[in-house]
Amino acid sequence: MPEFYVVKENGEREIFDYKKLENSLKKIGTSDDLVEEVVSEVSKSAHDGITTHEIYKKAYSILHKKHRPIAIRYSLKKAVAMLGPTGFPFEKFVAEIFKAQGYDTEVDRIVKGKCVEHEIDVVAWKGEDLLMAEAKFHTDFNLKSDLKIVLYVKARYEDIFGNKYTFGGKERKLTEGWVITNTKFSSTAIEYDQCQPLLKLVGWNYPYNNNLHNMIERYELIPVTALTTINQAEKNMFLARGIVLSKSLLDEKLLKDLNFDDQKIKNIKIEVGELCEHCSKQFKDK
Repeated sequence: MPEFYVVKENGEREIFDYKKLENSLKKIGTSDDLVEEVVSEVSKSAHDGITTHEIYKKAYSILHKKHRPIAIRYSLKKAVAMLGPTGFPFEKFVAEIFKAQGYDTEVDRIVKGKCVEHEIDVVAWKGEDLLMAEAKFHTDFNLKSDLKIVLYVKARYEDIFGNKYTFGGKERKLTEGWVITNTKFSSTAIEYDQCQPLLKLVGWNYPYNNNLHNMIERYELIPVTALTTINQAEKNMFLARGIVLSKSLLDEKLLKDLNFDDQKIKNIKIEVGELCEHCSKQFKDK
Protein backbone atom coordinates (compact mmCIF):
# COMPACT_ATOMS: atom_id res chain seq x y z
CA MET A 1 0.00 0.00 0.00
CA PRO A 2 1.39 3.44 -0.91
CA GLU A 3 2.26 5.83 1.89
CA PHE A 4 0.73 9.30 1.71
CA TYR A 5 -0.14 12.27 3.88
CA VAL A 6 -3.78 13.03 4.61
CA VAL A 7 -5.21 16.41 5.64
CA LYS A 8 -7.53 16.13 8.64
CA GLU A 9 -10.62 18.32 9.17
CA ASN A 10 -8.65 20.62 11.49
CA GLY A 11 -6.01 21.19 8.81
CA GLU A 12 -3.35 18.96 10.35
CA ARG A 13 -1.37 16.58 8.13
CA GLU A 14 -0.47 13.03 9.08
CA ILE A 15 0.52 9.79 7.37
CA PHE A 16 -2.62 7.87 6.48
CA ASP A 17 -3.19 4.82 8.66
CA TYR A 18 -4.83 2.02 6.68
CA LYS A 19 -5.33 0.06 9.89
CA LYS A 20 -7.64 2.75 11.27
CA LEU A 21 -9.81 2.56 8.14
CA GLU A 22 -9.91 -1.25 8.34
CA ASN A 23 -10.84 -1.19 12.03
CA SER A 24 -13.59 1.42 11.53
CA LEU A 25 -15.10 -0.72 8.76
CA LYS A 26 -14.89 -3.97 10.73
CA LYS A 27 -16.39 -2.32 13.79
CA ILE A 28 -19.67 -1.72 11.91
CA GLY A 29 -19.86 -5.30 10.66
CA THR A 30 -18.29 -4.96 7.20
CA SER A 31 -17.25 -8.30 5.70
CA ASP A 32 -13.54 -8.96 5.21
CA ASP A 33 -13.94 -9.00 1.42
CA LEU A 34 -15.70 -5.63 1.40
CA VAL A 35 -13.14 -4.14 3.80
CA GLU A 36 -10.39 -5.27 1.42
CA GLU A 37 -12.22 -3.76 -1.57
CA VAL A 38 -12.75 -0.39 0.16
CA VAL A 39 -9.15 -0.15 1.33
CA SER A 40 -7.89 -1.11 -2.13
CA GLU A 41 -10.04 1.50 -3.89
CA VAL A 42 -9.06 4.21 -1.39
CA SER A 43 -5.42 3.30 -2.00
CA LYS A 44 -5.84 3.66 -5.78
CA SER A 45 -7.42 7.12 -5.54
CA ALA A 46 -5.14 8.38 -2.77
CA HIS A 47 -2.65 11.18 -3.27
CA ASP A 48 -0.52 13.29 -1.00
CA GLY A 49 -2.72 15.97 0.55
CA ILE A 50 -6.03 14.13 0.11
CA THR A 51 -8.53 15.14 2.78
CA THR A 52 -10.19 12.80 5.26
CA HIS A 53 -13.54 13.96 3.81
CA GLU A 54 -12.52 12.77 0.33
CA ILE A 55 -11.54 9.38 1.78
CA TYR A 56 -14.84 9.19 3.64
CA LYS A 57 -16.81 9.98 0.45
CA LYS A 58 -14.91 7.30 -1.49
CA ALA A 59 -15.45 4.65 1.19
CA TYR A 60 -19.11 5.61 1.62
CA SER A 61 -19.76 5.44 -2.13
CA ILE A 62 -18.43 1.87 -2.32
CA LEU A 63 -20.32 0.76 0.78
CA HIS A 64 -23.56 2.31 -0.48
CA LYS A 65 -23.34 0.38 -3.75
CA LYS A 66 -22.45 -2.91 -2.08
CA HIS A 67 -24.27 -2.90 1.28
CA ARG A 68 -26.54 0.06 2.10
CA PRO A 69 -27.11 -0.74 5.83
CA ILE A 70 -23.35 -0.85 6.38
CA ALA A 71 -22.99 2.47 4.53
CA ILE A 72 -25.54 4.04 6.85
CA ARG A 73 -23.67 2.82 9.92
CA TYR A 74 -20.45 4.19 8.43
CA SER A 75 -22.14 7.61 8.07
CA LEU A 76 -23.65 7.56 11.57
CA LYS A 77 -21.51 10.35 13.00
CA LYS A 78 -22.46 12.62 10.11
CA ALA A 79 -26.14 11.69 10.52
CA VAL A 80 -26.07 12.68 14.20
CA ALA A 81 -24.39 15.98 13.27
CA MET A 82 -27.37 16.63 10.97
CA LEU A 83 -29.69 16.75 14.01
CA GLY A 84 -29.40 20.50 13.91
CA PRO A 85 -28.70 23.29 13.56
CA THR A 86 -30.62 24.29 16.71
CA GLY A 87 -29.51 21.33 18.84
CA PHE A 88 -33.05 20.66 20.12
CA PRO A 89 -33.43 17.46 18.03
CA PHE A 90 -30.18 16.27 19.63
CA GLU A 91 -31.76 16.77 23.07
CA LYS A 92 -34.67 14.60 21.90
CA PHE A 93 -32.15 12.06 20.63
CA VAL A 94 -30.36 11.98 24.01
CA ALA A 95 -33.74 11.44 25.68
CA GLU A 96 -34.26 8.42 23.40
CA ILE A 97 -30.96 6.97 24.63
CA PHE A 98 -32.25 7.10 28.21
CA LYS A 99 -35.64 5.71 27.16
CA ALA A 100 -33.88 2.75 25.57
CA GLN A 101 -32.44 1.99 29.02
CA GLY A 102 -35.87 2.00 30.68
CA TYR A 103 -35.99 5.62 31.87
CA ASP A 104 -38.90 8.03 31.63
CA THR A 105 -37.76 11.36 30.26
CA GLU A 106 -38.59 15.03 29.76
CA VAL A 107 -36.67 17.60 27.76
CA ASP A 108 -36.09 21.31 28.27
CA ARG A 109 -37.16 21.59 31.93
CA ILE A 110 -36.58 24.38 34.43
CA VAL A 111 -35.61 23.23 37.94
CA LYS A 112 -34.97 25.33 41.04
CA GLY A 113 -31.57 24.90 42.65
CA LYS A 114 -30.58 26.03 46.12
CA CYS A 115 -29.80 29.48 44.71
CA VAL A 116 -31.16 29.93 41.19
CA GLU A 117 -33.23 28.24 38.49
CA HIS A 118 -31.55 26.09 35.86
CA GLU A 119 -32.66 25.04 32.38
CA ILE A 120 -32.01 21.31 32.01
CA ASP A 121 -31.80 19.78 28.53
CA VAL A 122 -32.84 16.23 29.49
CA VAL A 123 -34.24 14.80 32.73
CA ALA A 124 -34.47 11.00 33.11
CA TRP A 125 -35.79 8.93 36.02
CA LYS A 126 -36.21 5.27 36.92
CA GLY A 127 -36.80 3.77 40.36
CA GLU A 128 -34.81 5.88 42.80
CA ASP A 129 -32.53 7.29 40.10
CA LEU A 130 -32.85 10.84 38.81
CA LEU A 131 -30.46 11.91 36.05
CA MET A 132 -30.04 15.31 34.44
CA ALA A 133 -28.08 15.83 31.25
CA GLU A 134 -26.57 18.79 29.43
CA ALA A 135 -26.58 18.06 25.67
CA LYS A 136 -23.73 19.83 23.84
CA PHE A 137 -24.38 19.66 20.11
CA HIS A 138 -21.96 20.64 17.34
CA THR A 139 -22.31 20.49 13.56
CA ASP A 140 -18.52 20.90 13.28
CA PHE A 141 -16.68 17.69 14.26
CA ASN A 142 -13.61 19.74 15.23
CA LEU A 143 -15.39 21.59 18.04
CA LYS A 144 -14.78 20.08 21.46
CA SER A 145 -16.45 20.53 24.82
CA ASP A 146 -13.63 21.88 26.95
CA LEU A 147 -12.87 22.12 30.66
CA LYS A 148 -14.63 25.48 30.92
CA ILE A 149 -17.92 23.90 29.81
CA VAL A 150 -17.50 20.95 32.18
CA LEU A 151 -16.78 23.24 35.15
CA TYR A 152 -19.77 25.42 34.27
CA VAL A 153 -22.11 22.41 34.15
CA LYS A 154 -20.61 21.00 37.36
CA ALA A 155 -21.34 24.29 39.17
CA ARG A 156 -24.97 24.12 38.04
CA TYR A 157 -25.37 20.55 39.28
CA GLU A 158 -23.76 21.44 42.62
CA ASP A 159 -26.63 23.91 43.06
CA ILE A 160 -29.13 21.13 42.23
CA PHE A 161 -27.69 18.21 44.24
CA GLY A 162 -29.47 17.61 47.55
CA ASN A 163 -32.75 19.17 46.46
CA LYS A 164 -35.89 17.07 45.98
CA TYR A 165 -37.70 17.10 42.64
CA THR A 166 -40.99 15.49 41.64
CA PHE A 167 -40.91 13.57 38.37
CA GLY A 168 -43.27 10.74 37.54
CA GLY A 169 -45.35 11.49 40.63
CA LYS A 170 -42.49 10.73 43.02
CA GLU A 171 -39.94 12.85 44.85
CA ARG A 172 -36.32 12.10 44.00
CA LYS A 173 -32.92 13.68 44.52
CA LEU A 174 -30.45 14.04 41.68
CA THR A 175 -28.24 10.94 41.60
CA GLU A 176 -26.11 11.69 38.53
CA GLY A 177 -25.33 14.60 36.23
CA TRP A 178 -24.31 14.08 32.61
CA VAL A 179 -22.64 16.11 29.89
CA ILE A 180 -23.16 14.41 26.54
CA THR A 181 -21.79 15.63 23.22
CA ASN A 182 -21.84 14.36 19.65
CA THR A 183 -18.18 15.31 19.16
CA LYS A 184 -15.27 15.16 21.61
CA PHE A 185 -14.07 16.49 24.94
CA SER A 186 -10.76 18.28 25.34
CA SER A 187 -7.94 16.37 27.02
CA THR A 188 -8.19 18.55 30.15
CA ALA A 189 -11.96 17.94 30.38
CA ILE A 190 -11.30 14.19 30.24
CA GLU A 191 -8.51 14.49 32.82
CA TYR A 192 -10.86 16.35 35.13
CA ASP A 193 -13.63 13.80 34.55
CA GLN A 194 -11.35 10.98 35.62
CA CYS A 195 -10.64 12.49 39.04
CA GLN A 196 -14.13 13.64 40.17
CA PRO A 197 -17.32 11.58 40.65
CA LEU A 198 -20.01 14.24 40.24
CA LEU A 199 -20.31 14.34 36.45
CA LYS A 200 -20.48 11.65 33.79
CA LEU A 201 -19.00 12.74 30.46
CA VAL A 202 -20.12 10.98 27.27
CA GLY A 203 -18.74 11.89 23.85
CA TRP A 204 -18.70 10.26 20.44
CA ASN A 205 -15.79 7.97 21.39
CA TYR A 206 -15.53 8.65 25.13
CA PRO A 207 -15.47 6.73 27.41
CA TYR A 208 -14.06 3.71 25.60
CA ASN A 209 -16.78 1.17 26.45
CA ASN A 210 -19.94 3.26 26.88
CA ASN A 211 -19.67 6.20 24.53
CA LEU A 212 -22.32 7.79 22.33
CA HIS A 213 -21.39 5.68 19.30
CA ASN A 214 -21.58 2.47 21.39
CA MET A 215 -24.99 3.35 22.79
CA ILE A 216 -26.45 4.22 19.39
CA GLU A 217 -25.33 0.85 18.04
CA ARG A 218 -26.30 -1.12 21.16
CA TYR A 219 -29.84 0.26 21.34
CA GLU A 220 -30.26 0.55 17.54
CA LEU A 221 -31.04 4.26 17.66
CA ILE A 222 -30.41 5.18 14.03
CA PRO A 223 -31.45 8.82 13.47
CA VAL A 224 -33.88 9.70 10.68
CA THR A 225 -31.11 11.82 9.16
CA ALA A 226 -29.25 8.61 8.24
CA LEU A 227 -31.96 7.34 5.89
CA THR A 228 -31.42 7.45 2.13
CA THR A 229 -35.08 6.87 1.19
CA ILE A 230 -36.13 10.35 2.35
CA ASN A 231 -34.77 13.67 1.12
CA GLN A 232 -33.42 16.56 3.20
CA ALA A 233 -36.72 18.45 3.22
CA GLU A 234 -38.49 15.35 4.54
CA LYS A 235 -35.81 14.84 7.18
CA ASN A 236 -36.24 18.45 8.30
CA MET A 237 -40.00 17.95 8.46
CA PHE A 238 -39.62 14.94 10.77
CA LEU A 239 -37.14 16.78 13.00
CA ALA A 240 -39.49 19.76 13.24
CA ARG A 241 -42.18 17.36 14.48
CA GLY A 242 -39.83 15.94 17.13
CA ILE A 243 -39.31 12.65 15.27
CA VAL A 244 -35.61 11.78 15.55
CA LEU A 245 -35.44 7.97 15.26
CA SER A 246 -35.68 6.05 12.01
CA LYS A 247 -37.65 3.26 13.70
CA SER A 248 -40.45 5.77 14.39
CA LEU A 249 -41.14 5.66 10.65
CA LEU A 250 -42.40 2.10 10.95
CA ASP A 251 -45.66 3.79 11.96
CA GLU A 252 -47.52 3.52 8.65
CA LYS A 253 -50.37 5.75 9.85
CA LEU A 254 -47.87 8.53 10.60
CA LEU A 255 -46.48 8.35 7.07
CA LYS A 256 -49.92 8.24 5.46
CA ASP A 257 -51.04 11.25 7.50
CA LEU A 258 -48.01 13.09 6.08
CA ASN A 259 -49.11 12.19 2.54
CA PHE A 260 -46.40 9.68 1.69
CA ASP A 261 -47.55 7.33 -1.07
CA ASP A 262 -47.65 3.54 -0.69
CA GLN A 263 -44.41 2.89 -2.62
CA LYS A 264 -42.49 5.49 -0.62
CA ILE A 265 -43.81 4.03 2.64
CA LYS A 266 -42.74 0.56 1.54
CA ASN A 267 -39.23 1.78 0.65
CA ILE A 268 -38.85 3.57 3.99
CA LYS A 269 -40.00 0.54 5.96
CA ILE A 270 -37.66 -1.77 4.03
CA GLU A 271 -34.69 0.50 4.72
CA VAL A 272 -35.53 0.87 8.40
CA GLY A 273 -36.02 -2.88 8.61
CA GLU A 274 -32.54 -3.43 7.16
CA LEU A 275 -30.89 -1.26 9.79
CA CYS A 276 -31.47 -3.24 12.95
CA GLU A 277 -32.71 -6.63 14.08
CA HIS A 278 -35.36 -5.16 16.40
CA CYS A 279 -36.69 -2.87 13.65
CA SER A 280 -36.77 -5.79 11.22
CA LYS A 281 -38.99 -7.78 13.59
CA GLN A 282 -41.34 -4.79 13.92
CA PHE A 283 -41.50 -4.51 10.14
CA LYS A 284 -42.45 -8.18 9.72
CA ASP A 285 -45.23 -7.81 12.28
CA LYS A 286 -46.87 -4.92 10.43
